[in-house]
Amino acid sequence: MAGVALLAVGCEKNETMMAASASDTGVNLGSGDIGILNYAYALEQLEAAFYAEVIKMPYTGISAVELSLLTDVRDHELAHRDFFKAALKTSAIASLEFDFSTIKFSERSSVLATAKAFEDLGVSAYNGAGKLIKSADYLTLAGKIVSVEARHAALIRTLIQSGSFANSEVVNASGLDKARTPSEVLAIAKTYIKTPINASNLPA
Repeated sequence: MAGVALLAVGCEKNETMMAASASDTGVNLGSGDIGILNYAYALEQLEAAFYAEVIKMPYTGISAVELSLLTDVRDHELAHRDFFKAALKTSAIASLEFDFSTIKFSERSSVLATAKAFEDLGVSAYNGAGKLIKSADYLTLAGKIVSVEARHAALIRTLIQSGSFANSEVVNASGLDKARTPSEVLAIAKTYIKTPINASNLPA
């Protein structure tokens, strides 16, 4: 983490950053690699907040096994969120506000369906952002995190339906997972993110 934090400081000196500011068009993620890290940080904030609620108010009839598994996922997402915040330092965007009013946290089906959507979205987000990252160190970091997110996605899909962990919804005929651009991902995620986000300066 210390190494990535030092790299973030170095990039900050060489790029024009507006990552911590808010304007009429929303919280600006910034540009270059720092912008991509803030983009990932925003998504990790979303997942961490969701799983924190899941564990705070477990759904009706949750088994000890499922509670333990979802607690592990929560802990991973909290670690990812905190990692990005520490690495970005003063370039990090502020904590975002979320709207989970459409999720029925007392119902297993609603919680797991949302978890599946978030995990699949997260994997596709990292896949799509990889080609935009210039730093080899940042790309390595993203690869390590997306592999964990894919494990989460496989777990949640298995809890919903055995054998669906890598079906055609997420893996194509060539054996490749989906990739989405930041604009596509944020358009989907904005249902749950109350804070307006400005991604206009991200690399394309």
